[in-house]
Amino acid sequence: MGKLLIPIDFSAYSDVALKYAAQVALDAGQELELIHVFSEHSNNLINVQDAAPLQDPRIPEARQQMENCIASLQAEFPSLSIQGTFKDGNLYDELKNATSSSAYDAIVMGTKGSSGLEAVFIGSNTYDTILNTQTPVLAVPLESTKYKKQKIALLCNFKEGEISALNQAVPLFKTDFQLILVHVNDKDRAIKDIDADFKLWIHRIETELNISDISYIIKPQTLFMGRRESVAQGITTVLLDEQADILILTKSKKNVFRQLTESNVIKKLAFSIQIPTFFARVLS
Repeated sequence: MGKLLIPIDFSAYSDVALKYAAQVALDAGQELELIHVFSEHSNNLINVQDAAPLQDPRIPEARQQMENCIASLQAEFPSLSIQGTFKDGNLYDELKNATSSSAYDAIVMGTKGSSGLEAVFIGSNTYDTILNTQTPVLAVPLESTKYKKQKIALLCNFKEGEISALNQAVPLFKTDFQLILVHVNDKDRAIKDIDADFKLWIHRIETELNISDISYIIKPQTLFMGRRESVAQGITTVLLDEQADILILTKSKKNVFRQLTESNVIKKLAFSIQIPTFFARVLS
């Protein structure tokens, strides 16, 4: 049985991510582990001379919130295995420590939707976690209250990392979805040549991953230029037009977006996220 790790700060953002993660876990047969990192703890009373150590009043409050959160979630999803842990420190460091000592299928984190992945958790930056963690990250915008996986999109440039990304996504989403491969024709290649690449790529996905419902879209880079949009904005428009439920992204330096522009398009996509996005771990 796999596990999902969900950082929570008891905000609306982490609450939505938690409910979304519970629906994923229920569908895929996974356990949930909630982690609250208390990174603002400081001993404001360090100069007080007392034999008994003083406790920050926020600690018992946070523990009670965790108990309430688990009880509420368990009542809604009685068949799920749910655990809660507390850590004191920096969120990114504690997530790194947790994922180094135990295997998780993904870290599920809340975002602020179209306003971007911001520091919604105490003492952390969600984007830093996405960029640097060796565990996949599923970023869930505030609007995504219901888990849907009928259509899952993968940004495709026929790179090995994309197969790895799909492999990492299968424990969460299984294979009963329509996979939409989105390719940006940045080098103005002949469509028949790209079609031939897709034929081979789709055969490989079907054979290695047992995903059978696959379609693809070829978009010219000029489309985005004509709209005066960035590549990230253009891709977001395509995903919304196709009514994709989830986006899968690789973080390889050979990622299609990094070839399209010298700027950090993964970061731009992260900060304009509008649908749940699965950021696969970096290939070693």
